[in-house]
Amino acid sequence: MFFEGDRIDAMREMILADTIEAREAALAKLLPYQRADFFGIFKALKGFPATIRFLDPPLHEFLPNSKEQQMDLARKLSIPVEKIMHRVHELHEFNPMLGFRGCRLGIKYAEITRMQARAVLEAAADATKAGFKAKPEIMIPLVGFKKELDLQVEIVHEVAAQVQKEKKVKISYQVGTMIEIPRGALTADEIAQTAEFFSFGTNDLTQTTLGMSRDDSGSFLGAYQEAEIMKKNPFASVDQTGVGQLMQIAIEKGRKTRPDIKLGICGEHGGDPDSVKFCHKIGLAYVSCSPYRVPVARLAAAQAAVADIKK
Repeated sequence: MFFEGDRIDAMREMILADTIEAREAALAKLLPYQRADFFGIFKALKGFPATIRFLDPPLHEFLPNSKEQQMDLARKLSIPVEKIMHRVHELHEFNPMLGFRGCRLGIKYAEITRMQARAVLEAAADATKAGFKAKPEIMIPLVGFKKELDLQVEIVHEVAAQVQKEKKVKISYQVGTMIEIPRGALTADEIAQTAEFFSFGTNDLTQTTLGMSRDDSGSFLGAYQEAEIMKKNPFASVDQTGVGQLMQIAIEKGRKTRPDIKLGICGEHGGDPDSVKFCHKIGLAYVSCSPYRVPVARLAAAQAAVADIKK
C-alpha cells in the first residue's frame, strides 16, 4: 500500500477512529486511491502476476510524534490535539516489529483487510474489462498460525465473490503468505493447506531467528565478524545454516501438502549473489529485491542456472 498526500490523511483518520463506522468511513476514502494504484500496476505488468502484500507496518508509523506535527494534524483534521496524543500513546510498543502489525492488524480490524481486498479485486476486474490481463497474488504478512491465514483468506474470498458478482467478471487471483517468523516455517505443512504460495520475508525471518534487530545490530556486528562468529552480515547475505535451514524445512513441508506451491523470497537478500544462488539451490522459483539490485540478482540467477547445467 502506498501512502502520501490525501491518502495519508485518510489513513490517519482510520487510525484515529473511535468506532467501526468511523474507521470504515476513513477506509472508504482510501479505497479509490488504492484501486487506482493497483489498476496502474496491472496495466503496466501486461499479464504478469502482481504480488501485493497487505498492510504490514505498525500503525504508529503513520502518526506524527512531535508536538508541532501533532498540532498541525489536529488543525487539518479538525480534532483536538489531545486525541492524537492519546492515540500515539495507546499505540506505543516497546518492540513494534514484534507487536501489532502484519496480519494481526487484519485479525483485529477485519475492515482493513476487507478494504484492501476490494481495492485489489475491483482494480483487477476493471483492468480485465479494459482488456488487460490481471493476475493478483495477495500476500498476507507475518503469519505464524494457520488460523490467522484462514481468517484473512476467508475475507478475501468473500470480497472476491461480491466483486465478481457486482462487476460481472471472473477474476483470477491467488492468496498466499509471507514466511517470516520461525513458527510459520516450522508449521508450513499446515499453512500450505490454505496458502497458494509462500514468499520468504528474509529480513524479518533473519531478525526473528537470530533474535537480532536489523536496525540495532550495527553496534556489535563488526565485532562478531572480526571474532568470526559470523563470516558475513546476516542482514545482507542469508545465514544459510540457521535461517536457510528454516527455509528448507518450510519448503519441504509446504510441498508435502501442496506439491505445486509457488516459492520465492522478498527482501534485500534477493539482491545478494550468494543468497540468490542459495535460493536456486534449495528450489525457489524467484527472488524479489530493490529495483537497483535487480541486475545483480538476474546475473546471479543466470550463473546459478548455468552451474546447474554444467553438473
